[in-house]
Amino acid sequence: MTRSAARDLAFHLIFERAFRDESMEEIIADAEEARAIEEDEFAMALTNCVNDHLAEIDAEIDRYSEKWKVNRLPKVSLTVLRLAIGEMLYFRDIPVAATINEAVELAKKFGGDDSPAFVNGVLAKLAD
Repeated sequence: MTRSAARDLAFHLIFERAFRDESMEEIIADAEEARAIEEDEFAMALTNCVNDHLAEIDAEIDRYSEKWKVNRLPKVSLTVLRLAIGEMLYFRDIPVAATINEAVELAKKFGGDDSPAFVNGVLAKLAD
């Protein structure tokens, strides 16, 4: 599985977690059963990292997103930011520019018209 595909899978799992009051392990197990997802080491590491560090990641989102707090963000933008910030903070071997580019692509794929620019702006502030 490519890193882009792994990020896509992680996006889906974290997005689903935003709507379900279940553990990440249960969400992953359900996804494996219902959708026959291909487990990928990077996707699982990224998913679990975001889940384990959610409070710290959300604090960074609140810090760098102007006028938008976590509880007011659209779920797609929030999920993309969570994944990208988790990757930027905890996967230091991945170039920040690659992380931002992949996040913008996820925002284009799943978000509204304003999502890619918003995601790019927040992540650029964090990167500086």
